[in-house]
Amino acid sequence: MESYTYLLVLALILLSTKLLGLVTEKIHMPQVVGALVAGIILGPSGLGLLESTDFLVKTAEIGVIMLMFTAGIDTDMEELKHTGFQSFIIACFGVFVPLFLCGGLYFYFFLHEFTVQNLLQAAFVGSVFSATSVSITVETLNELGKLKSQTGTILLSAALIDDILGIVVLSVLTGLSSGGSNPLTVLFRIALFFIFTLFVGYFVRILFKKISEHHYHSRRIAVWAFAFCLLMAYCAEAVFGVADITGAFFAGLILCNIAKSRQFVAKKFTVAAYMIFTPVFFASVGMKTDLTTMNGEILIFALLLIVAAVISKIIGCGLGGKICRLGNHQSLVVGIGMVARSEVALMVAQKGINAGMIDPVILPAIVLSVIASALVTPILLKLSISKGPELI
Repeated sequence: MESYTYLLVLALILLSTKLLGLVTEKIHMPQVVGALVAGIILGPSGLGLLESTDFLVKTAEIGVIMLMFTAGIDTDMEELKHTGFQSFIIACFGVFVPLFLCGGLYFYFFLHEFTVQNLLQAAFVGSVFSATSVSITVETLNELGKLKSQTGTILLSAALIDDILGIVVLSVLTGLSSGGSNPLTVLFRIALFFIFTLFVGYFVRILFKKISEHHYHSRRIAVWAFAFCLLMAYCAEAVFGVADITGAFFAGLILCNIAKSRQFVAKKFTVAAYMIFTPVFFASVGMKTDLTTMNGEILIFALLLIVAAVISKIIGCGLGGKICRLGNHQSLVVGIGMVARSEVALMVAQKGINAGMIDPVILPAIVLSVIASALVTPILLKLSISKGPELI
């Protein structure tokens, strides 16, 4: 007799993630935190009601792909052009300082020996903390009336570039970690992927612009966009050896400038993703966060990782701001504003675990660091803005 348990599992995940998401939203935390907590409670660390199945793994993977496509299509290219150079410098430091500091901390605690494999593992852990979640910062700046300030504009643009650079770093690491490939061959395949993306993107943009002139509010254009997203994700992973979420992200970037249909497609994606797929992804990460495996060493590592995750962004992005001739206070605000991590960090962590580059034992430390960064960012941001001069 066919089992219908997956329907019950899906219902439990959707109800618990939404309820706890609303609770965390009430205390000014992102709903992602509530979804993670729901997964921890329902998983092996809590009530033990849920366990990972092939259905949940596949559903979560689609959720990740949809999240990255939405991040790509929501990218404001005009915003990037306005503060492009400053934001790029800040984003570069914001990516590579956490990469080395957090990756170095992992290497010091668990690896010790300088081998190519160990260095790749450390780089993967570091890349988890390269990404920034700017949604918390946006809410805080908006609440303080500073969202449209010069600092706010630079911060938002830097966060967008930060995500793009983080995806590029992930692509390189994913290719190198596949094993059995010459590094030059891997880099060549990644270069081919970006050439392929430019070539396909040119024609797809023309096609979608023509379609959107007459059908920009048709559900068909959202379906075609989803099909394009899935095809790019498949080509990235299966053909070029690049992470599927990279293909999905660049599929979104290709379509982000199609003015008439962009918001419509993004809205449809957001509804579909947050109704089913992304709650399953966040809950699955929570389910894999087995707190029972945390010993003294992992706990100490988690606490130090939280510190490293916070100060690496403040130092990295703040230093980038100083190089761009921002004032001390502006540089500090930009650095603090880039501290929060969320969806992208968890996605990279999941990719690292799937690739065998991140030990699942340290996932609780990563999740705690993500939650902690989300908690401290609004507090530090409000303090830094209130104690400093008026932002331009």
